[in-house]
Amino acid sequence: MTPHPNPEVGAAVKAADRAHVFHSWSAQELIDPLAVAGAEGSYFWDYDGKRYLDFTSGLVYTNIGYQHPKVVAAIQEQAAHLTTFAPAFAIEARSEAARLIAERTPGDLDKIFFTNGGADAVEHAVRMARLHTGRPKVLSAYRSYHGGTQQAINLTGDPRRWASDSAAAGVVHFWAPFLYRSRFYAETEEQECARALEHLETTIAFEGPGTVAAIVLETIPGTAGIMVPPPGYLAGVREICDKYGIVFVLDEVMAGFGRTGEWFAAGLSGVVPDLMTFAKGVNSGYVPLGGVAISGEIAETFARRPYPGGLTYSGHPLACAAAVATIQVMAEEDVVGQARRLGESVVGPALRELAERHPSIGEVRGVGMFWALELVRNRETREPLVPYNASGEANAPMAAFGAAAKRHGLWPFINMNRTHVVPPCNVSEAELKEGLAALDAALGVADEYTR
Repeated sequence: MTPHPNPEVGAAVKAADRAHVFHSWSAQELIDPLAVAGAEGSYFWDYDGKRYLDFTSGLVYTNIGYQHPKVVAAIQEQAAHLTTFAPAFAIEARSEAARLIAERTPGDLDKIFFTNGGADAVEHAVRMARLHTGRPKVLSAYRSYHGGTQQAINLTGDPRRWASDSAAAGVVHFWAPFLYRSRFYAETEEQECARALEHLETTIAFEGPGTVAAIVLETIPGTAGIMVPPPGYLAGVREICDKYGIVFVLDEVMAGFGRTGEWFAAGLSGVVPDLMTFAKGVNSGYVPLGGVAISGEIAETFARRPYPGGLTYSGHPLACAAAVATIQVMAEEDVVGQARRLGESVVGPALRELAERHPSIGEVRGVGMFWALELVRNRETREPLVPYNASGEANAPMAAFGAAAKRHGLWPFINMNRTHVVPPCNVSEAELKEGLAALDAALGVADEYTR
């Protein structure tokens, strides 16, 4: 689709937004949202006709890009047939979406509870774990994000939690492995893994194993920096959970549905959790949908005991029809395999080559279409490019970097000292190279702040 400039309409859209829309995670008078006129595939454009290659996949959810015709058609067909229906009934789109998801989840995670998104999926996973075990506490990691609702934001391990953390949610945080900024004075992945597992088990011992219902982990932490866990870590957590009767919850909201070159990132380690949350890529965000995949043991807890939870729009027909079409498209077009191949052959090598030339890159890490660059002022000391949770003038280097990327037609995903490379999983090699060239140019601005 060719963008057709229409600045007058863009100005009206912007004016209405500024007058009436209350934006997430923002000081309302300090933001300047871009008015978007359209999107297709890996690109979107504004009302002036400027196109941007989207290296954010929306918010890491348009795994098959924008406006895929088969998914759009499926939504239209479902709307013509049955637009909505209550969740207590058996509906074809809902049943088929659950079947297709269960076919791809690891182990016996064969029951699917549908939610409206990732945060409420996490909320319900924690509720199920507490009811299943009869225990109150939940452990989660620093450097994590699990959503913006009350329980999910308390599980989150970044500054967005602080304003809402009343210390009454039954959440205990611990350090997960991250060798580049190790909290365990580790020098190798093996040391980092062993010491992180020891730290976790010690935390459980001092909290009281009989009080811990669940450990909730992102399979690969996303927003916090795409920190692929060292070999053996998730398996070690699985063993600890089994030892103490703790429910192991993997949050695959961001990493799932092809993002890592596997249907679910759990496939990279071969670990099967007791509960697994999903959203985002399940239908590329075309209609809000999330869910919890439930093991046989936990499902049995509620076989004759009512589960005390539900949502009006659980398994909404339009959302489920979009999920069915998305999963079918991913299978037909081998989107998962493409993400894996391009990650190995294009993205990984290109980012490592950029790291050789740009002193602002401290580390490259990732897998599939799920990568991050750790930006630093000094490679030797690993001093971050900006301070933790920086804002205003303190965040100027990252703001300058982001502005440079946009000038070059690249829309970046920036969080603290990291820029993420998370284009649609079916991005073409040519589009990838275009985006990486723009990233190369923008990194020159970040280099100006190094020392």
